[in-house]
Amino acid sequence: MMLCGRNLRVGYDGRIVIDNMDININRGEIVTLIGPNGSGKTTALKAISRLLECSSGVVLLEGKNIHRLSTREVAKKMAVLPQTQVMPPDFSVLELVRHGRMPHLKWYENIGREDEEIVAWAIEAAKLGHLAERPVYTLSGGERQKAWIALALAQKPEVLLLDEPTTFLDICHQIEVMELVQSLNKKLGITVVMVLHDLNQACCHSHRLVVIKAGRVVAAGTPNEVITPELLRSVYRIEAEVYINKATGRPAIMPLGLAAVV
Repeated sequence: MMLCGRNLRVGYDGRIVIDNMDININRGEIVTLIGPNGSGKTTALKAISRLLECSSGVVLLEGKNIHRLSTREVAKKMAVLPQTQVMPPDFSVLELVRHGRMPHLKWYENIGREDEEIVAWAIEAAKLGHLAERPVYTLSGGERQKAWIALALAQKPEVLLLDEPTTFLDICHQIEVMELVQSLNKKLGITVVMVLHDLNQACCHSHRLVVIKAGRVVAAGTPNEVITPELLRSVYRIEAEVYINKATGRPAIMPLGLAAVV
């Protein structure tokens, strides 16, 4: 098991957001957390990435309690891309991605030749070689997202956590980002955990789905096992047709309208 959460309980301002949640992530798979707005998907992702303290439960990274590991140890294994990112003004893509090497350097060390080679590799892997000297703020939304993924790659992580990586992107850039994530998983064996709202994207690009409703896991399994009209009705309150895409063998969803209130 690469990453898992056991009996996780997390809340804000006295309100419990996720309660008694178990999440298991196998090495080398893409797992997507889905569920309606406010269900606790991002909270769960933050909990397993150590960005949020759990009031109870434990998160294990390769069998070790993640809260007993140093920040540097975690950063060498895991990279996290949150919904919003902050960077110094006028940073170029190259300068941004170099920061991915910080967990591997001691406080007194400068980036060396091997680090620069890894940075160059990360930029090329994200297909941004022609934009390396460009200020990040001048990039399109999709290019900017790939720049942040390149920064994460420069950490040489074994686990990549992404919170809504396609939000606010047009359909072309959404596909570019999803295909990049899938390629990193397939070619480099990087374990990916992400939050997505687009159910068809989640079905197409994930090995497994974890469905969260009101802070609890209500279903988990392959897209073909999980996505049914009944689940969409009970979790999302919609009526939908679910059919198998002949090209992918995965379920595809055609919303038909709101479900009747029972």
